[in-house]
Amino acid sequence: MSVANRKALWQIHFCVLLWGFTAILGKLISLSALALVWWRMALVTAALLLAPKVWRGLRALPPRLFMAYAGIGALVSLHWLTFYGAIKLANASVAVSCIALAPVFLALVEPRIAGRAVAPRELWLGAAVVPGVVLVVGGVPRGMWLGIAVGTLSALLVAIFGALNKRLIDRADPLTVTCVELGAGTIFLTALAPLLTGTLPFLTLPGARDSLWLLILAWVCTLLPFALALVALRQLSAFSTQLAVNLEPVYTILLAILLLGEQHQLRPRFYLGVLIILLAVFAEPVLARRRSRPVAELLATAEPKRVAD
Repeated sequence: MSVANRKALWQIHFCVLLWGFTAILGKLISLSALALVWWRMALVTAALLLAPKVWRGLRALPPRLFMAYAGIGALVSLHWLTFYGAIKLANASVAVSCIALAPVFLALVEPRIAGRAVAPRELWLGAAVVPGVVLVVGGVPRGMWLGIAVGTLSALLVAIFGALNKRLIDRADPLTVTCVELGAGTIFLTALAPLLTGTLPFLTLPGARDSLWLLILAWVCTLLPFALALVALRQLSAFSTQLAVNLEPVYTILLAILLLGEQHQLRPRFYLGVLIILLAVFAEPVLARRRSRPVAELLATAEPKRVAD
């Protein structure tokens, strides 16, 4: 491995570690899931709009493609809403364990969107995680089961918008795509909020502590790893990237144990279930070694980044 490749691999692992902190911050921030997601999307969008490259990309974007990315952005906002909802209803470890199912859902959803048959390997991947899911559910208190259901829905949303994003690869600059998707997601949540809470999310002003966590979440754990990952992906194969990205639940669970003491809330069978799910997820790119290049558009819009075809 060359020096450049080794540096890129360290960069992508650093990015994955930063993504792992997003769930921890979601637990630390006292805002509701809806207000948290609205502020995160708004802050990232505002930062992106400061880049002249993004404005040039927006001017060059055909209206039909703009609307397609905006629609995907609404799905992204629902994914983040359910992801942080799962954290609030359960904890960070449970939420990221559910999100680890995203590659399984993608293996089943993408063929339908792409109009192709489901490969036997993809069916085996889906079947392999079932025992792990059973153990995860049995390893948490009954009061967290709703969090598992919401987290699983979040993983399904990742699969849907991930499959849709993959059909639009190379049609626009990744930063522009991210700006459109997160900007549209912010607008979508603004319209949705009165129906869910009876108020507008930007009226829920974060306190000083929450403001600090939100800035770290938006700029340090979203934009920074996105920019670093775009550079690293030029040196790494999709296979190496996917293996590194699949470690995100591991990093998050370790951080949750160290920083939040969540191991006291969960039984050993929970961790055994997570291990089974992760083994299946790691096996998938190994069994399908031939990959196209990573999908950069997914890097800033999901906690679990399915970055390769």
